Amino acid sequence: MKIGGLQKFSLLDYPGELSAIVFTQGCNFRCPFCHNPELVEPSRYSTLLDTEKVLRFLYKRRKKLSAVVITGGEPTLQEDLIPFMRILKAMRYKLKLDTNGSQPEVLCKVIQAGVVDYIAMDLKAPPQLYHALTQSEIDVNKIMRSMELIRLSGIEYEFRSTYVPELLSWNALYEIQNMLQAQDRYFLQECNYSVTLENLKPHHFEDYKIAERPEYLEYKEALQKKRVKFALRA
Repeated sequence: MKIGGLQKFSLLDYPGELSAIVFTQGCNFRCPFCHNPELVEPSRYSTLLDTEKVLRFLYKRRKKLSAVVITGGEPTLQEDLIPFMRILKAMRYKLKLDTNGSQPEVLCKVIQAGVVDYIAMDLKAPPQLYHALTQSEIDVNKIMRSMELIRLSGIEYEFRSTYVPELLSWNALYEIQNMLQAQDRYFLQECNYSVTLENLKPHHFEDYKIAERPEYLEYKEALQKKRVKFALRA
């Protein structure tokens, strides 16, 4: 595994669980609002952590932690993702996988292997804006396929979007809403400008708070009518 970082303790990243976070290095997207650019842009890469040392740490912590979150970068690009997850499952950890949904064939194998307990998938943009926002050649049908695989898996899941006012309009958010179905759990996240991949710090958005916008209440109401389980994540 190409492990670019390890957070030894988190109360927030796996709902209801005490977790550690394993950050994989490398991503096939170049979203300008990325919160982990040091794992995405090769010029920002740091020295990889030793996988065996990470596993030894997690083995020692297995009675104090209940879960491990595997995030990135994009974890489904890692060739040894499933073997790594099998080892953690053997330690009796609950596992959460964060993904951009670009690799449904890998996601299917992870689900079939029975090594994941929670999946969080990012919805970067409405379908017609995916290429532009991710700066990639992603086949958007793969995004939709991943969403369907997750829904059918029987595994706990969430979809989530980062709202960047200078890149996504409220109309675009409504188009993302059309990708959702009743009973989906969906989070709208504020952008952390201090750690973005590109310099997204325009003065007129510095104090932008989603919850204070009248558009937000209308958006929330529309999702509730659709019976989507919605929440704002600051």
